[in-house]
Amino acid sequence: MAENGKLLNVTDANFTDEVEGAKGLTMVDFWAVWCGPCRMVAPIVEQLAEEYAGQVKVTKLDVDANPETAVRYGIRSIPSILFFKDGELVDTVVGAVPKAQLERKIKDNI
Repeated sequence: MAENGKLLNVTDANFTDEVEGAKGLTMVDFWAVWCGPCRMVAPIVEQLAEEYAGQVKVTKLDVDANPETAVRYGIRSIPSILFFKDGELVDTVVGAVPKAQLERKIKDNI
């Protein structure tokens, strides 16, 4: 679980429970194996999961394996990182961005 600094992989099947049903701030990294910019962002997402353990739930969703959720949230470009607070979508970052930008979004929404 992300609560202990580990990333949680979410799917179409458990997205409602793990993200929309979660209390507090949840960060979801929408990605795919073939996506170069996604690979650039992945280590940053992992660092944030560790640094904000206990404060932010950090998850990843593979858009190829889980197309329903990606379509439901209108994901057209990846990486897309969505921020949910108490199950409600509150912010979005699209593209490979620096750690500071993602950290600012966390601090703004925490």
